[in-house]
Amino acid sequence: MKRIRIHYSKLEHLRYTSHLDVQKIWERSLRRARLPLAYSQGFHPQPRLNQACPLPLGVTSRDEIIDVWLDCDILSVAKVLDMLQKALPDGIQIHQINEIPLNEPPPDNLVVAAEYEITLLENLPLSELERRVTELVSAQSIIRTRREKQYDLRPLIEEISLSKEPNQSVQKLRLRLSARPGATGRADEVLSALGLDATSACIERTRLIFQESLSLGQKTLQRKD
Repeated sequence: MKRIRIHYSKLEHLRYTSHLDVQKIWERSLRRARLPLAYSQGFHPQPRLNQACPLPLGVTSRDEIIDVWLDCDILSVAKVLDMLQKALPDGIQIHQINEIPLNEPPPDNLVVAAEYEITLLENLPLSELERRVTELVSAQSIIRTRREKQYDLRPLIEEISLSKEPNQSVQKLRLRLSARPGATGRADEVLSALGLDATSACIERTRLIFQESLSLGQKTLQRKD
């Protein structure tokens, strides 16, 4: 058996494709590539796949990770990449494939935070936006309601900054939000707390942050554009 870790981007074409549907896309693509998938045990065996930190609907990403178990130990990562590139749909772009130890912890158990870049499509006066960000950072608590339950958003916001591209009118927010089990911050909730409409912004996850370095293994292949 072999376990591979795939680093990929979820692009604009799949912005409104749910986490479960992305999982199905991977299953179909892996089968289409005729890769020998390993399956779980039990009455309803499923392909052994594990994605790190589900991506909210409407969010793109530069840094997604999925682990795949193959019922074969002779395929090289180069061959796996070649087979997958021919089977993947538009909207998924592989950056890197690693062979990792079978006993490596699941990546979703190691994620502690995620970074986002938000491009605002409807700009506020810069001074007003700066005021709102300052008030948010200074707040002792930010009580929000999600799924009929109240929670405090403030401790989930680890970093927030505002930038304006040189010689452009584009305003961007950069966030670092907690992504621990039971303590995951959402970028759309931060926008709402700032009095901004999440549908008038492009949200992209740029990086997943782990409590320790993920194993890259000794057999690594990066996609060359």
